[in-house]
Amino acid sequence: MTGAQMVVQAMKDHGVEHLFGYPGGAVLPIYDVLFQQDEVKHILVRHEQGAGHAAEGYARSTGKPGVMLVTSGPGATNAVTPLQDALMDSIPLVCISGQVPTTLIGSDAFQECDTVGITRPCTKHNWLVKDVEDLARILHEAFYVATSGRPGPVVVDVPKDVQFATGTYTPPPSRVVHESYRPRLDGEIERIRAAVAMLAGAKKPIIYSGGGVINSGPEASRLLRELAEVTGFPVTSTLMGLGAYPASGKAWLGMLGMHGTYQANLAMHDCDVMLCIGARFDDRITGRLDAFSPNSKKIHIDIDPSSINKTVHVELPIIGDVGHVLADMLRIWKEEKRAVDAEALAGWWKRIDAWRARNCLAYRQDGGTIMPQYAIQRLYELTKHRKTFITTEVGQHQMWAAQFYGFEEPNRWMTSGGLGTMGYGLPAALGVQIAHPDALVIDIAGDASVQMTMQEMSAAVQYGAPIKIFILNNQYMGMVRQWQQLLHGNRLSHSYSEALPDFVKLAEAFGGVGLRCEKPGDLDAAIEEMITVDRPVIFDCCVANLANCFPMIPSGKAHNEMMLPDEATDEAVANAIDAKGRELV
Repeated sequence: MTGAQMVVQAMKDHGVEHLFGYPGGAVLPIYDVLFQQDEVKHILVRHEQGAGHAAEGYARSTGKPGVMLVTSGPGATNAVTPLQDALMDSIPLVCISGQVPTTLIGSDAFQECDTVGITRPCTKHNWLVKDVEDLARILHEAFYVATSGRPGPVVVDVPKDVQFATGTYTPPPSRVVHESYRPRLDGEIERIRAAVAMLAGAKKPIIYSGGGVINSGPEASRLLRELAEVTGFPVTSTLMGLGAYPASGKAWLGMLGMHGTYQANLAMHDCDVMLCIGARFDDRITGRLDAFSPNSKKIHIDIDPSSINKTVHVELPIIGDVGHVLADMLRIWKEEKRAVDAEALAGWWKRIDAWRARNCLAYRQDGGTIMPQYAIQRLYELTKHRKTFITTEVGQHQMWAAQFYGFEEPNRWMTSGGLGTMGYGLPAALGVQIAHPDALVIDIAGDASVQMTMQEMSAAVQYGAPIKIFILNNQYMGMVRQWQQLLHGNRLSHSYSEALPDFVKLAEAFGGVGLRCEKPGDLDAAIEEMITVDRPVIFDCCVANLANCFPMIPSGKAHNEMMLPDEATDEAVANAIDAKGRELV
């Protein structure tokens, strides 16, 4: 086969059904092969960043690797943002990039860049293929590295002459045994037994789950739910872990962290035993490190050894796939006939219920202006019984979506967590819709974020992907404005959008449908119309301009120093944030 044929054949052999890409000179041989087959369907995006985020949405909603194809030079550099996004959020992404011919590498040839050098810090691994005889092996290795262990992005850089060259293609082995990369799946049984003993002896326990539970697969989410049921322990989650435990579950405390719930954050602060499952103690979660859960013993289950003790010291680390470890944990719990301290646990739940009664997500919906929280609540109520997938951009709307949209299943929530990438949601929604053509796919967006990748509406129209872009339009970069108000004397430096497009006309210009709603009383009917239209929709939901997102842990503060909506006067917030916090922000 030619190298170009090998690239496409490897995709087929690894079960790739959809490929997101944009052609250019250095990948034309691959595009020529794609033209001559029908098994791998190519989705033409409008920008390489869109290709990456669409592949991320595809991967996150299916559990399969997302695949993107870009040309050399600017094609590869435009892919850096989604590659870093996928690295931060542990999304399996395979990026095939074209490169100038091997004879021209290093000569500053047209559209040349050091793709391997540029992408080394933002991938799990990358390869520059200089010999066609190495290509098949490297392609198979790339899929293995992207999807095994802690998932992540990889890049295979293929020079144009290697794509034209002819060599021998070998199919992927039935069982991969990599020489140097062998992630550990099973945890040490004695450590798991010790963890079970710690949990059984807990007086104020909490289960802290993360995206690793979802990455492990549906069985891991089922096991998490069983563990919560068997123990009766409260469960909270990171932004990336939403849906692993159902929002309607009796043990659910809501999301924790900077904009997490009062009960989740105080339970994390006061617990005596913390079971961290597939999370990495991100700074948005921990708040001030030296005050993070100061009196707890911590158990940390993670497949990535580098995550253990990286930011928070734990008493009992367990390296392994969370699905495997949870299965062993439950088996041992039952074999040893373990029981919780029922009296202590009842007292713990009584305290948690008192925190819940504080109603930390309260807001007022009165008058003729739509509150953003109300918009999310109505969207949830009108879509919760459907097969619905939610993506988001980044900012206030993202946090409100996490707070007010209840997720019952894993893989239904796609958002940019670690990197916080504005412009993620629209192309991610495209990827999700391509993977699930019969589903309702909604991008909860902000008026600023959505403009960063708006051009992908054109791709949605071209491929008949009826994504719904639900914009909470407050005419500001909302989170930026909120911090400027609270930390910088309300000096709103360049955070107001004074020349917003007419989103209804913009939707129509792309060939989609545009809707606008300005009054609370009209919202339900407008959402119903959005849902029933079988075309891409931009919904311009005009919301209160200056609403702030609370609860909030100010930067540099601990979980028990969070601000609640009814406490959040400008003066109170200013008093709660010290100089250290200002520097951190």
